[in-house]
Formats: sequence, C-alpha cells, structure tokens
Amino acid sequence: MILRMHSVHFDATQKLLDYVQKKVDKLDTFHDRIVDGEVVMRLEKSHLNKKEVFGNKTVELKINIPGQQLFVKDSSNTFESAADLVVDRMSRQLKRNKEKRQVRKVNLDANGL
Repeated sequence: MILRMHSVHFDATQKLLDYVQKKVDKLDTFHDRIVDGEVVMRLEKSHLNKKEVFGNKTVELKINIPGQQLFVKDSSNTFESAADLVVDRMSRQLKRNKEKRQVRKVNLDANGL
C-alpha cells in the first residue's frame, strides 16, 4: 500500500516510520481494495501545565478505498501504542465496510439487478 507519513512538531525516526508502515500494511488483509493511505503523527501540547510541556502523542490514519475515505484518530503516551490503537480501530472500520458491501451485493443479486 502506498502510505504517506507526516510528523508534526517533531522529527520521526526511521525506526518509528518502519514500525507504523509495518502495522498499517497489515490492513491489506482486512480489505482487498485499499488504494492508499496517509498517517499524521503529532505532538500535542498539554494545556494542563503552565509550562506547556509536550505530552500527548496523536496518530491520525486516513485510508482511501473506492468511493470512500475512512479516518481514525487516537492519542496515547507513545507513538507506537497510538499507532496500535489506530490500526485496531481502522481494521474494525474496514471489516464493517467490507461486510456492508457484501450484503449489498447479495441483496442486488437476489433482486435480479
């Protein structure tokens, strides 16, 4: 899968980029028509402290499939765990989307269309 990765407010290491790429590539097993994707990793400033220390690590994942764009966003203490959460949520969305597509196809075939 073609995957564009962006890091906002920090420079991502190659190890982190490889980890995210490996995780997102596993989504191909859940949906066979994924066109491409985009990952945005960013450090969010914590507004709880007056020092404005960097805290939450947010990962956003956008997947393009024919006729739709699926989006998931999650935060955690590390980028690796946020990536795991995002990939899990996206896999559920892809499974749901594929099931709906199959049900529609069965209904259309049953109606003779």
